[in-house]
Amino acid sequence: MAGVPDKAAGAFRTIGELSRETALPQHILRYWETRFPQLRPLQRAGKRRYYRPEDVALVIRINSLLNHEGYTIRGVQKLLSDERKRVSSASQGPAPAPTGTFGAGSPGGADIGAIRKVRDSLAEALADDSSRA
Repeated sequence: MAGVPDKAAGAFRTIGELSRETALPQHILRYWETRFPQLRPLQRAGKRRYYRPEDVALVIRINSLLNHEGYTIRGVQKLLSDERKRVSSASQGPAPAPTGTFGAGSPGGADIGAIRKVRDSLAEALADDSSRA
């Protein structure tokens, strides 16, 4: 990175901060947002952009692929799209069957009554612990 970050590694970055850190002009970062659906910084009031750490990592990767490894915009789009498909298909396996008190008879596959009983017993246990202290 060109600049020295003045924030913690996990902090959100504005477009100006990211631009300074990566030595990429702001208009390039905005353009990449239109070309790469994976790059979606948070936008708050006034459309101010806030780049999360994963957005920063993606910008650095896109920059490396485009400007150092010789990929085209379309090539990077295809690469990122293929990776997303691979990750989503790998994470989608057969869902485990519900067992125990949590049955498939209620919305979301969970028995609300059983969940409330667990919640109540936890609340009692916490109340007992706090009265002992």
